[in-house]
Amino acid sequence: MRIKVDFKAEDDIPMGGTRKHDIQAFIYSLLMGTKYDGLHDDRGFKFFTFSNFFPGIDVRPGDRKSFVISSPDEEFIETLYEKLLPVERFYIGNRPLEIERVKKFRLRPTGRFITGSPVVVRSMTGRGFFTFHHENSLGYFIGAITENALAKYTAFTGEPFQLEDPIFVRMVPYVRRKGWIDVYVRVNIRGRYFDVPGSSWKLLEAKVTPDNRDFYAFLMDAGIGILNSLGFGFLNPLRRDKRGEKHGK
Repeated sequence: MRIKVDFKAEDDIPMGGTRKHDIQAFIYSLLMGTKYDGLHDDRGFKFFTFSNFFPGIDVRPGDRKSFVISSPDEEFIETLYEKLLPVERFYIGNRPLEIERVKKFRLRPTGRFITGSPVVVRSMTGRGFFTFHHENSLGYFIGAITENALAKYTAFTGEPFQLEDPIFVRMVPYVRRKGWIDVYVRVNIRGRYFDVPGSSWKLLEAKVTPDNRDFYAFLMDAGIGILNSLGFGFLNPLRRDKRGEKHGK
C-alpha cells in the first residue's frame, strides 16, 4: 500500500544528502503517539520505504514535486495517511515544503519493475556497502538481495518462503558516465554522515506467478536490499502501453 505526497517548494533545496534522513525523521514524527511510536528504536526490519523526489532531482522555489511512501503493512499506511491529511507543510532541514495533496492507493506487481531510489547491499567483506566498481560481482549482488528479501518476507508473514526461479530474471541498470553503475547518497546514520553507494535499475524483470505474487507485492512495498527505512530500494511496477512502451506507475 502507498501514499503519494504532492508538494510545492518554497525555497531551493540543495542536493546534498539531507533529504533521506530528513524525510525519515518526518515520517517518524508523524508516528508519534501511535502504535508505531518508537519504531525508529526497534531492532530488525522496518517494513517501509520511500522514493526519491520526482520528477527530476533539483528543487527550486515554486517547483511542484512528489514522493511516495510504501509499506506492506496496511495499518502503518492508514496511520500515516490520517496523520498526513491535516499537515500543511513539512521541512527538509529548515526549508519548508507546502503539501498540496495526499493520496492513498495500491499497486499490483506486473513482473517488471523500476527502482525509485538506489538499491543498497552489504559489502562482500561484511564491512561497509557493496559497489560494482570495487567488487564487480552481479552474482553476489543478486544473492544478497535475494537472501534479504526472503528474510524480510518470512519476518513479516511468519512463514518461510522459497523461490523456484531467480528473484529477477533480467536486470538492466542505469549506467553513468565512464560506465559507472554506483551512485552515492550522503545520509545521516546515528548522528554520523556517510556516503552510501547503491545502484539504480531501469528494469528488474521477474517471473510472477499465482504462487509468488504475494511475495513480489510485498517487495514492491517493502523495498529491496537494505536501509529501506532510509528511503533505499524503492520499487515501482512497469506497465506497457498499446505501443509496447514501458512506463513506471
